[in-house]
Amino acid sequence: MSVVAAYLYRDGKPAEPVSLDHRPPITQASDFVWIGLVEPDEAELRMLQENYGLHPLAVEDALKAHQLPKVDVYGDQLFIVARTAHLEGDTIAYGETAIFVGENHIITVRHGSARAHSELRAQLEAAPSLLSHGVDYVLHAILDFIVDGYQPIVETIEEDVLKMEHRALDTFLGRDEVMRIFTLRGELMRFRRILGPMSEVVSRLVHLDLPCLDVEVRLYFGDVLDHVRRVELMVENLREVLTSVFEVSHLLESQRQGVITRQLAAWAAILAVPTAIAGIYGMNFEHMPELKTQYGYFIVLGVIALLCVALFIRFKRARWL
Repeated sequence: MSVVAAYLYRDGKPAEPVSLDHRPPITQASDFVWIGLVEPDEAELRMLQENYGLHPLAVEDALKAHQLPKVDVYGDQLFIVARTAHLEGDTIAYGETAIFVGENHIITVRHGSARAHSELRAQLEAAPSLLSHGVDYVLHAILDFIVDGYQPIVETIEEDVLKMEHRALDTFLGRDEVMRIFTLRGELMRFRRILGPMSEVVSRLVHLDLPCLDVEVRLYFGDVLDHVRRVELMVENLREVLTSVFEVSHLLESQRQGVITRQLAAWAAILAVPTAIAGIYGMNFEHMPELKTQYGYFIVLGVIALLCVALFIRFKRARWL
């Protein structure tokens, strides 16, 4: 069975467990059913469709689990798709949570999510006064739980980027590190394509008059919307930082190559002096006046040394050496 938890709640407290094959009777206004499923099969969802009046199109979307975040209204029910995310190495892996919301039921269907709702359910059950608000408050708690999982991803990547930034200032970035920069930029771009629709989903819950949602709970959804937009801003800033790290690394590498090139040119110029002079005296002509000079050898060595020292001092002052 894919059922993680299924309870009837009364006055914010779990009253009795429920099964998928029948719908428990609702005897009080505060009663609602919360069912949590993980990767259910079609038979289980069809059973819920029959017992809770779920729309067939929403059930199809929950089975496929390849949807962007969205909100659909089917009569007096809501169908919401949210995308979960978690970090695997340098890759952001995504899951999907489909949420069916009715007047007195909420059903969550999770696919590929790394974080279970068990902890969330326990926290809500510890505060019956809040849970007694009904399914709309549970919906807020679920979306807030999903969105809160986004920020650690960005913070982890941010720490790695700061380390790469320091290394770029100290030494050359290797091929692996440059490839990692482009990998992280690509992951952040894909993440942004998820955050945009998520922001639209929560914005609709805040501003539109939708079934199953009380006006007072919209303030809570506004807090979730602020969290999504904050993560969006962090992602955009982080993409800019990654771009700047690559550009700074490229500029510093060009600068270091320029320094090395100047040093090689300076030493080549200094070595050219003895090479040129030695080349002249190595031509083996029979009639060369300097060959008969008594101190010619020492004079030539002195001239070579003098010129080399002069060039060395000149390049040193020009900061080529």
